[in-house]
Amino acid sequence: MSSARSLEAEQGLLLAAASEAAELALGYFHNGARAWTKGINSPVTEADIAVDRLLRKRLLGDRPEYGFLSEESDDDGSRLSSQRSFIVDPVDGTRAFIAHDTDWTILIALVEEGRPIASAIVAPARGETFRAVKGGGAFRNDRPIEVSTSETLDGAKLAASKRLLQSGVAGAPIAAQSVYFASLGYRLACVADGRLDGAAIRPNAQDWDLAAVDLLVHEAGGALSNLDGSSARYDRSVTGHGAMVAGSPVICSSLQRLVKSYLERGT
Repeated sequence: MSSARSLEAEQGLLLAAASEAAELALGYFHNGARAWTKGINSPVTEADIAVDRLLRKRLLGDRPEYGFLSEESDDDGSRLSSQRSFIVDPVDGTRAFIAHDTDWTILIALVEEGRPIASAIVAPARGETFRAVKGGGAFRNDRPIEVSTSETLDGAKLAASKRLLQSGVAGAPIAAQSVYFASLGYRLACVADGRLDGAAIRPNAQDWDLAAVDLLVHEAGGALSNLDGSSARYDRSVTGHGAMVAGSPVICSSLQRLVKSYLERGT
Protein backbone atom coordinates (compact mmCIF):
# COMPACT_ATOMS: atom_id res chain seq x y z
CA MET A 1 0.00 0.00 0.00
CA SER A 2 2.70 2.52 0.98
CA SER A 3 4.69 2.15 -2.26
CA ALA A 4 1.51 2.77 -4.27
CA ARG A 5 0.97 6.21 -2.75
CA SER A 6 2.30 9.07 -4.86
CA LEU A 7 4.90 11.43 -3.46
CA GLU A 8 2.49 14.30 -4.07
CA ALA A 9 -0.11 12.62 -1.85
CA GLU A 10 2.50 11.94 0.81
CA GLN A 11 3.68 15.53 0.78
CA GLY A 12 0.10 16.76 0.95
CA LEU A 13 -0.31 14.85 4.18
CA LEU A 14 2.96 16.24 5.57
CA LEU A 15 2.03 19.81 4.71
CA ALA A 16 -1.45 19.49 6.20
CA ALA A 17 -0.01 18.06 9.41
CA ALA A 18 2.67 20.76 9.50
CA SER A 19 0.05 23.49 9.12
CA GLU A 20 -2.01 22.13 12.02
CA ALA A 21 1.12 21.73 14.15
CA ALA A 22 2.21 25.30 13.37
CA GLU A 23 -1.13 26.71 14.51
CA LEU A 24 -0.99 24.71 17.72
CA ALA A 25 2.62 25.69 18.46
CA LEU A 26 1.97 29.37 17.78
CA GLY A 27 -0.75 29.36 20.43
CA TYR A 28 1.80 28.28 23.02
CA PHE A 29 4.44 30.64 21.60
CA HIS A 30 2.21 33.71 21.95
CA ASN A 31 0.54 32.77 25.22
CA GLY A 32 3.39 31.08 27.08
CA ALA A 33 4.21 27.44 27.67
CA ARG A 34 5.42 25.62 30.75
CA ALA A 35 9.04 24.50 30.32
CA TRP A 36 11.28 22.01 32.10
CA THR A 37 14.54 20.12 31.56
CA LYS A 38 14.98 16.57 30.33
CA GLY A 39 18.15 14.49 30.22
CA ILE A 40 21.34 16.51 30.47
CA ASN A 41 20.22 20.14 30.31
CA SER A 42 17.89 19.71 27.33
CA PRO A 43 14.84 22.00 27.49
CA VAL A 44 11.32 20.86 26.61
CA THR A 45 7.97 22.65 26.77
CA GLU A 46 4.28 21.89 26.71
CA ALA A 47 4.37 22.84 23.03
CA ASP A 48 6.89 20.10 22.20
CA ILE A 49 4.67 17.47 23.79
CA ALA A 50 1.42 18.79 22.34
CA VAL A 51 2.83 19.02 18.81
CA ASP A 52 4.34 15.55 19.13
CA ARG A 53 0.93 14.11 20.04
CA LEU A 54 -0.79 15.98 17.22
CA LEU A 55 1.69 14.79 14.60
CA ARG A 56 1.56 11.19 15.77
CA LYS A 57 -2.25 11.20 15.67
CA ARG A 58 -2.50 13.04 12.36
CA LEU A 59 0.19 11.14 10.48
CA LEU A 60 -0.37 7.63 11.78
CA GLY A 61 -4.13 8.17 11.64
CA ASP A 62 -3.75 8.39 7.86
CA ARG A 63 -0.87 5.94 7.52
CA PRO A 64 -1.18 3.41 10.39
CA GLU A 65 1.23 0.97 8.72
CA TYR A 66 4.11 3.49 8.70
CA GLY A 67 6.84 3.78 11.30
CA PHE A 68 7.25 6.85 13.50
CA LEU A 69 10.27 8.47 15.14
CA SER A 70 10.11 11.69 17.16
CA GLU A 71 12.42 13.50 19.54
CA GLU A 72 9.65 13.56 22.12
CA SER A 73 8.53 9.91 21.91
CA ASP A 74 10.15 6.65 22.97
CA ASP A 75 11.55 4.70 20.02
CA ASP A 76 10.36 1.10 20.25
CA GLY A 77 12.26 0.11 17.11
CA SER A 78 9.16 -0.94 15.17
CA ARG A 79 9.96 1.68 12.51
CA LEU A 80 12.97 -0.41 11.46
CA SER A 81 10.67 -3.01 9.92
CA SER A 82 8.40 -0.47 8.20
CA GLN A 83 8.71 0.28 4.50
CA ARG A 84 8.12 3.96 5.13
CA SER A 85 8.51 5.96 8.33
CA PHE A 86 7.79 9.48 9.55
CA ILE A 87 10.62 11.29 11.33
CA VAL A 88 9.61 14.45 13.18
CA ASP A 89 10.98 17.12 15.48
CA PRO A 90 7.94 18.80 17.08
CA VAL A 91 9.87 21.97 17.98
CA ASP A 92 13.44 22.27 16.75
CA GLY A 93 15.07 25.19 18.54
CA THR A 94 13.23 24.91 21.85
CA ARG A 95 15.57 27.40 23.52
CA ALA A 96 14.58 30.01 20.93
CA PHE A 97 10.93 29.13 21.47
CA ILE A 98 11.28 29.66 25.23
CA ALA A 99 13.16 32.94 24.70
CA HIS A 100 10.42 34.08 22.31
CA ASP A 101 12.84 34.25 19.40
CA THR A 102 11.44 33.35 16.01
CA ASP A 103 14.02 30.90 14.65
CA TRP A 104 12.35 27.65 15.70
CA THR A 105 10.89 25.11 13.32
CA ILE A 106 8.71 22.04 13.01
CA LEU A 107 10.39 19.32 10.96
CA ILE A 108 8.57 16.43 9.27
CA ALA A 109 10.13 13.88 6.91
CA LEU A 110 8.94 10.71 5.25
CA VAL A 111 11.71 8.15 4.83
CA GLU A 112 11.89 5.10 2.59
CA GLU A 113 14.82 2.68 2.51
CA GLY A 114 16.85 4.93 4.76
CA ARG A 115 16.50 8.14 2.77
CA PRO A 116 13.92 10.98 2.89
CA ILE A 117 11.46 11.11 -0.01
CA ALA A 118 9.16 13.94 1.15
CA SER A 119 9.50 16.69 3.71
CA ALA A 120 7.81 19.72 5.21
CA ILE A 121 9.59 22.33 7.33
CA VAL A 122 7.70 25.21 8.88
CA ALA A 123 9.03 28.24 10.73
CA PRO A 124 5.66 29.41 12.11
CA ALA A 125 6.83 32.62 13.79
CA ARG A 126 8.56 33.67 10.55
CA GLY A 127 5.70 32.74 8.23
CA GLU A 128 7.86 30.38 6.19
CA THR A 129 7.09 26.92 4.83
CA PHE A 130 9.67 24.81 3.04
CA ARG A 131 8.87 21.62 1.16
CA ALA A 132 10.52 19.04 -1.05
CA VAL A 133 9.82 15.69 -2.66
CA LYS A 134 12.40 13.38 -4.15
CA GLY A 135 13.07 14.47 -7.70
CA GLY A 136 10.66 17.40 -7.47
CA GLY A 137 12.82 20.33 -6.40
CA ALA A 138 12.77 22.44 -3.24
CA PHE A 139 10.48 25.35 -2.37
CA ARG A 140 10.01 28.11 0.19
CA ASN A 141 6.48 29.51 0.35
CA ASP A 142 5.85 27.84 -3.04
CA ARG A 143 8.81 29.53 -4.76
CA PRO A 144 11.69 27.36 -6.05
CA ILE A 145 14.93 27.65 -4.10
CA GLU A 146 18.55 26.76 -4.84
CA VAL A 147 21.74 26.57 -2.84
CA SER A 148 24.34 29.34 -3.11
CA THR A 149 26.63 29.40 -6.14
CA SER A 150 29.59 30.56 -4.02
CA GLU A 151 32.71 28.46 -4.64
CA THR A 152 34.90 29.63 -1.77
CA LEU A 153 34.64 29.79 1.99
CA ASP A 154 36.35 33.18 2.09
CA GLY A 155 33.66 35.83 2.29
CA ALA A 156 30.94 33.23 2.72
CA LYS A 157 28.10 33.21 5.24
CA LEU A 158 28.41 29.96 7.15
CA ALA A 159 26.51 28.28 9.93
CA ALA A 160 29.76 27.33 11.60
CA SER A 161 31.40 28.26 14.86
CA LYS A 162 33.86 31.15 14.96
CA ARG A 163 36.36 28.82 16.56
CA LEU A 164 36.16 26.45 13.60
CA LEU A 165 36.64 29.26 11.10
CA GLN A 166 39.55 30.75 13.04
CA SER A 167 41.26 27.35 13.21
CA GLY A 168 41.33 27.26 9.41
CA VAL A 169 43.28 24.77 7.30
CA ALA A 170 47.07 24.51 7.65
CA GLY A 171 46.95 27.40 10.10
CA ALA A 172 45.23 29.79 7.69
CA PRO A 173 41.98 31.16 9.16
CA ILE A 174 38.86 31.30 7.00
CA ALA A 175 37.59 34.84 6.34
CA ALA A 176 33.92 33.95 6.58
CA GLN A 177 30.94 35.25 8.53
CA SER A 178 29.69 32.97 11.27
CA VAL A 179 25.88 32.91 11.40
CA TYR A 180 23.84 31.15 14.08
CA PHE A 181 20.19 30.16 14.45
CA ALA A 182 19.00 28.10 17.43
CA SER A 183 17.22 25.67 15.13
CA LEU A 184 19.58 23.43 13.18
CA GLY A 185 16.67 22.77 10.84
CA TYR A 186 16.35 26.48 10.10
CA ARG A 187 20.09 26.83 9.53
CA LEU A 188 19.97 24.08 6.92
CA ALA A 189 16.81 25.48 5.34
CA CYS A 190 18.72 28.75 4.91
CA VAL A 191 21.50 26.79 3.21
CA ALA A 192 18.92 25.25 0.87
CA ASP A 193 17.55 28.64 -0.19
CA GLY A 194 20.95 30.28 -0.55
CA ARG A 195 20.73 32.69 2.37
CA LEU A 196 23.66 30.83 3.87
CA ASP A 197 26.47 29.43 1.75
CA GLY A 198 27.07 26.37 3.88
CA ALA A 199 26.97 24.77 7.31
CA ALA A 200 29.18 22.66 9.53
CA ILE A 201 27.19 20.35 11.79
CA ARG A 202 28.63 19.18 15.08
CA PRO A 203 28.60 15.48 16.00
CA ASN A 204 25.48 14.03 17.62
CA ALA A 205 22.80 15.66 15.48
CA GLN A 206 19.85 13.26 15.48
CA ASP A 207 17.67 11.79 12.73
CA TRP A 208 14.84 14.17 13.64
CA ASP A 209 17.17 17.19 13.30
CA LEU A 210 18.32 16.22 9.83
CA ALA A 211 15.96 14.07 7.76
CA ALA A 212 13.54 16.76 6.58
CA VAL A 213 16.20 19.34 5.72
CA ASP A 214 18.48 16.71 4.19
CA LEU A 215 15.98 16.26 1.35
CA LEU A 216 15.41 20.02 1.08
CA VAL A 217 19.13 20.72 0.63
CA HIS A 218 19.56 17.93 -1.91
CA GLU A 219 16.55 19.01 -3.95
CA ALA A 220 17.89 22.57 -3.91
CA GLY A 221 21.00 21.32 -5.72
CA GLY A 222 23.23 20.88 -2.70
CA ALA A 223 24.39 18.13 -0.40
CA LEU A 224 24.23 17.26 3.26
CA SER A 225 26.93 14.70 3.86
CA ASN A 226 29.24 12.97 6.24
CA LEU A 227 32.88 13.99 6.21
CA ASP A 228 33.68 11.15 3.78
CA GLY A 229 31.09 12.51 1.34
CA SER A 230 28.50 9.81 1.98
CA SER A 231 24.85 10.58 2.64
CA ALA A 232 23.23 10.03 6.02
CA ARG A 233 20.89 7.11 6.55
CA TYR A 234 17.76 7.25 8.66
CA ASP A 235 16.96 3.58 9.10
CA ARG A 236 19.41 2.70 11.87
CA SER A 237 18.71 1.79 15.46
CA VAL A 238 21.20 4.49 16.49
CA THR A 239 19.76 7.91 15.66
CA GLY A 240 22.86 10.06 16.25
CA HIS A 241 25.30 11.15 13.53
CA GLY A 242 28.90 12.28 13.33
CA ALA A 243 30.15 15.64 12.10
CA MET A 244 28.52 16.67 8.81
CA VAL A 245 28.54 19.51 6.29
CA ALA A 246 25.95 21.09 4.01
CA GLY A 247 26.00 23.37 0.97
CA SER A 248 26.82 23.19 -2.71
CA PRO A 249 29.10 20.29 -3.71
CA VAL A 250 32.06 22.70 -3.94
CA ILE A 251 31.38 24.29 -0.54
CA CYS A 252 30.85 20.85 1.02
CA SER A 253 34.25 19.71 -0.21
CA SER A 254 35.91 22.76 1.33
CA LEU A 255 34.00 22.40 4.58
CA GLN A 256 34.92 18.73 4.82
CA ARG A 257 38.62 19.66 4.65
CA LEU A 258 38.13 22.39 7.24
CA VAL A 259 36.28 20.18 9.72
CA LYS A 260 38.69 17.26 9.24
CA SER A 261 41.63 19.57 9.90
CA TYR A 262 39.95 20.90 13.02
CA LEU A 263 39.17 17.43 14.37
CA GLU A 264 42.63 16.05 13.58
CA ARG A 265 44.26 18.83 15.61
CA GLY A 266 41.85 18.20 18.47
CA THR A 267 41.28 21.93 18.80
